[in-house]
Amino acid sequence: MAAQMPMRAYAQDKVIRFAMPQDFTKIYTFVTSEYSQGQRDYFSLVNKRGGVGGYRIEPEVSDHGNDLPRAIESYERAKSTGAVAVDPLSTPVAVALTPRALEDQINLITAFSGRSDAANGEVFPYIFPLTPNYWTQAALIVDYFRQQDGGDLAGKKICFVHIDTPFGKEPIPILEALAERDGFELQTFPYTPPGNDQSAIWPQVRRARPDWVLFWGAAVGQTVALTEAIRNGLPMERMSSSVWLSESDMQVVGASDTVGVLKVEPCVSGREPQVIKDILSEVIEAGEGAGPEEKVGTSYYNYGVLLASLMVEGVRLAAEKSPDAEPDGAWLNAGLTSIDGFDQGGFMPATTITEQDHQGGGKLRVSRWNGEAFEPQTDFFAANQDIVWEKIRESSEAFAAENQ
Repeated sequence: MAAQMPMRAYAQDKVIRFAMPQDFTKIYTFVTSEYSQGQRDYFSLVNKRGGVGGYRIEPEVSDHGNDLPRAIESYERAKSTGAVAVDPLSTPVAVALTPRALEDQINLITAFSGRSDAANGEVFPYIFPLTPNYWTQAALIVDYFRQQDGGDLAGKKICFVHIDTPFGKEPIPILEALAERDGFELQTFPYTPPGNDQSAIWPQVRRARPDWVLFWGAAVGQTVALTEAIRNGLPMERMSSSVWLSESDMQVVGASDTVGVLKVEPCVSGREPQVIKDILSEVIEAGEGAGPEEKVGTSYYNYGVLLASLMVEGVRLAAEKSPDAEPDGAWLNAGLTSIDGFDQGGFMPATTITEQDHQGGGKLRVSRWNGEAFEPQTDFFAANQDIVWEKIRESSEAFAAENQ
């Protein structure tokens, strides 16, 4: 997308519908608002440039409030309007929708959410993480801890503080497997969702005297976790989050108080990437942005751009493969599973999606908060994928056996 795409006309009826029923009001709140803003601004950029493959992208945004009946209703509405992909941005919702999406052959986008074993495209042909799943994130963070401790975690203690939901529990099997292999002690500390009261948890973490802390939540759960960790004197530089930590979280807790905290990120943050510059110049300056201009370039905003980019790349490839076919779930599926080395001009690690691997390679980088921004500590890399894929195959095969 670095080069200006020529403007061209597309027929009024040549529309690709993406449904994005997400949680704007209950748990994920500003996470969702910034992510959705990035998605919609990228779709606007594509449409202003003439669309993709002769199609205009039409996003259908709604609020499921992380409520399963509402989410299912939104999904059924999306199906009735001809949406070829649904992105619910919620693990419990994604898990609930998985059987429906498989039966209906509608591509369910489960970026940073849903079942980690959905990376196995042979068992989950219509479920697309498109990005490193939670097992991959946890495995990579542990590997970074190992690197920082001289290449050996034997005898060390890692505390895992997590929201007590499917999302929060998702990394535990991988952490247990790594603890057994690498010889570290794992202690887990669940808290009640949405996570606005963790006062009983963090004194226990402090008394455990961990070498490292991995905290796993979103929105209020993350800011409360950091606030309580600071109150209990835990060193920020020995704490890491999954992808769900942003500049907005740092401002809520205190930008200077959180210096040193780590997270993994799937793409470049900030406004320097060319795709973000293009959005600013072509969408935001035209007054057509989907939200506050100051949020453009935040981590969550850029995650939205990342996923929108992959979804659009899937459309481009699908239109290239079958230009005269009627777009449906199978049509887009063929495009998504043809993504090969796509990196959006260096905005993200090169991503390849195949019929077998719906995760895309599993590369992330580790960044540290410096008081103003998240500063990369590593290049994009993958780690412990042997253990991750062992669990993916084991879990997905069990799912297949149960759903024959």
